[in-house]
Amino acid sequence: MFYESIFLLTRRSLITGNQLWQISSTKKCQLITPCLCISTNVFLTKINSKTHFHNAYRLKSTFPEKLVQYSPLSLQPYLRLMRVDKPIGTWLLFWPCGWSLALAAGANSVFPDPSLVFLFGAGAFFMRGAGCTINDMWDRDLDAKVERTKNRPLASGELTMLDALACLAGQLGISLCILLQLNCIVLGTSSLGIVIAYPLMKRLTNWPQLTLGMAFNWGALLGWSAVYGSCNWAVCFPLYLAGISWTLVYDTIYAHQDTTDDLIVGIKSTALTFGKYTRQWLTLFSTSMIANLCAVGVMADQTLPYFMSVTLAGGILAHQIVALDIADSEDCKQKFQANKHVGTLIFLGILLGNLYSKLEEPPSNLLQGSSISI
Repeated sequence: MFYESIFLLTRRSLITGNQLWQISSTKKCQLITPCLCISTNVFLTKINSKTHFHNAYRLKSTFPEKLVQYSPLSLQPYLRLMRVDKPIGTWLLFWPCGWSLALAAGANSVFPDPSLVFLFGAGAFFMRGAGCTINDMWDRDLDAKVERTKNRPLASGELTMLDALACLAGQLGISLCILLQLNCIVLGTSSLGIVIAYPLMKRLTNWPQLTLGMAFNWGALLGWSAVYGSCNWAVCFPLYLAGISWTLVYDTIYAHQDTTDDLIVGIKSTALTFGKYTRQWLTLFSTSMIANLCAVGVMADQTLPYFMSVTLAGGILAHQIVALDIADSEDCKQKFQANKHVGTLIFLGILLGNLYSKLEEPPSNLLQGSSISI
């Protein structure tokens, strides 16, 4: 209808700030979809909002959401394809890298090399974006059938496969440039196969989160290798296992948001596999994570602050498991996002453990004995 494609005007006095109104007419117009307004007087109809502002932005936007919101319109679909507006995945990908870098720093330097932290942070950002792009390219038809994902740029038709491929090439190119600055090029490139395979696992196995964990925690091996040129497997392997166990916890919680739609379209997940026994499985994985982190602490000669942080992290996970309502999508989302604090806590524990160890060292001048002759 003609009225569906024109702008609806409303009086300024009806609107304060970014307040959005839903106005309906029984004869001539549909509900107005919430969107970023061009001015306080102009709203876009449901049809026009899909063209101009595909997603409705929350009134209380986070900084990453605002970054996407105020970017050029032509750039916004690519930023959403990379999940720039949802940085939680970047944090979850970075923390195993950060743990490994901090453990490699040890008591000698306490803090990891800032340049390495920056490179791994940038690498986590672009590789997470690349992983999301690959995932959406695999899943574009399935995503269109799932309520939470149907508005993703590829699923909605906002971007073509060629657009996504160009975006992916750019992200992988930048990631390669970052990797070339490190001493772990072969180890780094070897993770790409797991990244590509993950979306396929959702069709083949009930445990796709295990593959995701293997990909997301590769940084546990890369961090130490970037510092020393090779892995200390006594430290890195249990750290890797701890990270995989952690991913099985938070991504199972995440997957519980979509169990109804996943059943309909045939997507497999640990959330569907565990069902009513999810709490017991999450307890098992959390225990595995904490046990492996304790093994890391022993092998890396960590000190009291580290083990205290691991204990606190275990407490946070225990609270998540006890309080989790798998039938409430919003609760699952909040519990999933809270895991970035678990990663932060462990990272700070490693740094404080390094500092504590350094402070315990006797001054070097006392070690150079001053013999007293009598």
